[in-house]
Amino acid sequence: MGLFARMETVVKSKMNKILNRMEDPRETLDYSYEKQLELLQNVKRGVVEVTTSKRRLQLQREKLMLNINKLEGQAKDAISANREDLARQALERKAALVQQVDGIDKEIVELEKQEEKLIASEKRLSTKVEIFRTRKESVKAQYSAAEAQVKINESITGISEEMADVGLALDRAENKTEEMKARANAIDDLMESGTLQDLTGSKDDIDRELAKISAQSNVDSELARLKAEGGENSEKPKSTEESKGAEEKKEG
Repeated sequence: MGLFARMETVVKSKMNKILNRMEDPRETLDYSYEKQLELLQNVKRGVVEVTTSKRRLQLQREKLMLNINKLEGQAKDAISANREDLARQALERKAALVQQVDGIDKEIVELEKQEEKLIASEKRLSTKVEIFRTRKESVKAQYSAAEAQVKINESITGISEEMADVGLALDRAENKTEEMKARANAIDDLMESGTLQDLTGSKDDIDRELAKISAQSNVDSELARLKAEGGENSEKPKSTEESKGAEEKKEG
């Protein structure tokens, strides 16, 4: 029995959680309000029925009173006509009708009491229903506002998470870009040094070697020219001194 009791408790708790997730407080409040309105309508219907019954008895009483007055008149007329027997008969009928009227009066009094109670109940219930309606609308408005706020916060949270993912992707893209730039620069350096052959270029290894030899030959030629020019400049001052010495000899 202990095991089954525990299982029953667990099942009830699980069902309660499921129902709590499925339940919309606004729908529950509206349903409760509708039930209260139905109860209020039943009370009002009861007031109408009691009032109708009382009015029906009052009409019946009025008819009986007309008959009583009529019998009263008939008894007087019979006495005037020296017909005591008719007068007695009229008075006997009158007495029976008077008893009916007394019974109706009692019923009317009871119905009036019921009517007063129902009217008082209707007023109290109407007040409670109105108070409940006001609170219901207030709670529904607060719930809707809270629900909207939750959705907004969830959206913001989702956007934040998405932006975080975007930020990580951007960082990865920037890192890859820097790596690609570094690789491009390294390849350029290797190609300039000749370590890495540029397959897209128009020259092969032989052309580059010939170009280097041609450049070296040009350098050697330029160097020889500069040396030659330097030698000519050093010889010019010596010939000038020799010419001056010759002139002095001639003058002597």
